[in-house]
Amino acid sequence: MTEPQDDYMTEETLIETVENQIADGEPKKVKETLMRLVMTGTPREEALQGMACALAIEVFDVMKNGAEFDLKRYSAHLDELPNMDWMEG
Repeated sequence: MTEPQDDYMTEETLIETVENQIADGEPKKVKETLMRLVMTGTPREEALQGMACALAIEVFDVMKNGAEFDLKRYSAHLDELPNMDWMEG
């Protein structure tokens, strides 16, 4: 049986959240990251998947550890895309 919070961690939900962040313009870094990645040759879908991975780290930390959403860390992970070495840790 899946936990209720598991529904928030689906790739589809995370990508939808990233898309909403882009549409809302908040955080600003999200739209900037998508533009940077696409302009440097990363396909849009691949860019969104990477950005969703960066978001997943924050969602996981909030839900599992009761932590505050860390915008600074989220932004740092977005800055590192398309490199995703931080996923190894």
